[in-house]
Amino acid sequence: MRRAVLKEAAKRFPWLANVTLYGCLFAGGDLVHQLIAQKERIDWKHTRNVAIVAISFHGNFNYFWLRALERRFPGKSAGMVFRKLLLDQSFASPLATSVFYTGVSFLEGKEDIFEDWREKFFNTWKTGLMYWPFMQFLNFVLMPLYMRTAFMGCCAFLWATFLCFSRQNGDGTAAVALAFVMDPRKTLEEMREARLARKRQKAQREN
Repeated sequence: MRRAVLKEAAKRFPWLANVTLYGCLFAGGDLVHQLIAQKERIDWKHTRNVAIVAISFHGNFNYFWLRALERRFPGKSAGMVFRKLLLDQSFASPLATSVFYTGVSFLEGKEDIFEDWREKFFNTWKTGLMYWPFMQFLNFVLMPLYMRTAFMGCCAFLWATFLCFSRQNGDGTAAVALAFVMDPRKTLEEMREARLARKRQKAQREN
């Protein structure tokens, strides 16, 4: 019964249902990252910022982007699906990653909103190529158009956990993220030491 109600809501209000779900799942990914990191106190301000970026840009962008792809390359033939995947990973994915890093930094009031982007974008995009093409293939082949943004949101729950870790503690690589899951405290300490070493090197070069 509940499943039927949700499905009907997604059909009648596709934009609202898809974008809201996307934002909630992205925020949930940030909470999972904080729980794994075993923080003494949940940083609700960071979760709020992640949700704002996800709802204002990611959810809306993906909603209209997926519809534009379907209009330009309709159907589920191998050729059409390949074209959608190629465009999605060469244009949409880098854009979404860039907006996440710069958008959250902007909301936090960082002086240099491009700092995280410069340090972590390329690694993050390469890591995404090991995850998103497979998820989007399932999305384009199995999901009806009105559910595709919601499906992306479900996939983005795990991805948001990775993104939030990468932005706050990691370097955008899957290896460091996996090490964090296995031993959070040790990995966080190693990443702090690495950041301090980079700052010392940068200060020495400037002097």
